[in-house]
Amino acid sequence: MRTHSTKPHEIVRDWWVVDADGVVLGRLASEVAQLLRGKNKPYFAPYLDCGDHVVVVNASKIVLTGNKITDKQYYRHSGYPGGLSATPYSKLMATRPEKAVEKAVKGMLPSNRLGRAMLKKLNVYAEGEHPHQAQQPKPLDLRSVAAPHNPEQAHTIEEVTGG
Repeated sequence: MRTHSTKPHEIVRDWWVVDADGVVLGRLASEVAQLLRGKNKPYFAPYLDCGDHVVVVNASKIVLTGNKITDKQYYRHSGYPGGLSATPYSKLMATRPEKAVEKAVKGMLPSNRLGRAMLKKLNVYAEGEHPHQAQQPKPLDLRSVAAPHNPEQAHTIEEVTGG
């Protein structure tokens, strides 16, 4: 018997929609990264982009545990000396919650051109609506694996901003 090597034309891509309402950011990101890589498929190959398309909705209702909502920082660097800028996650989640989800998922993908190709199949929206109804995405419920273990330590951006 010979070893099967997956060819690019054998890959079948599905569309998934994930509701991020009340889900912990890191646990959501790890599940979404597995879907984007295609690790749930029997023909997974680490050198191929076998993954599916993922649509994440309600990114503004994501949950951070502990003190991360106030202590965690989002860093950017312009490339020039002294060009480091830090934004607390409380401000980032209030202004651009999609960026927080994208950054978390990007950190769990390979750091090469294959990882960048996988990241292009991720679509994140702050609200519950998305323009991908024509692709007929299947709903994926992550509450069983990504819900906070200790709900009193989980914080949303509404709790911090008072909104």
